[in-house]
Amino acid sequence: MKSLQVDQLSAFVQGEPGTVLLDVREPWEVALAAIHLPDAQALHIPMTQVPQRLAEIDAGRSVVCICHHGARSAQVVAFLMQRGHSRLYNLAGGIDAWSTHVDSSVPHY
Repeated sequence: MKSLQVDQLSAFVQGEPGTVLLDVREPWEVALAAIHLPDAQALHIPMTQVPQRLAEIDAGRSVVCICHHGARSAQVVAFLMQRGHSRLYNLAGGIDAWSTHVDSSVPHY
């Protein structure tokens, strides 16, 4: 499984036009703390809904999966890989690492 460190995410998105940031957290988590990158398409699908909403995830684009610490997003990456997606990345450390190392204005929870 390919991972991106939080300090690599912005440059990755700029170098991969059309990158999707797939946030697999619950709605209350996204409302509390989210990553906003102008060069990426944000897509929120809670982990439990990914199987039913698989058609919304474009297999032709790079997809970076995001959750709180990286465990749920890693599970979603593995699930999508089994379904033929190949341009997948897990954001190591998740939104918590983003808040700690990149953007301290994003709340910890």
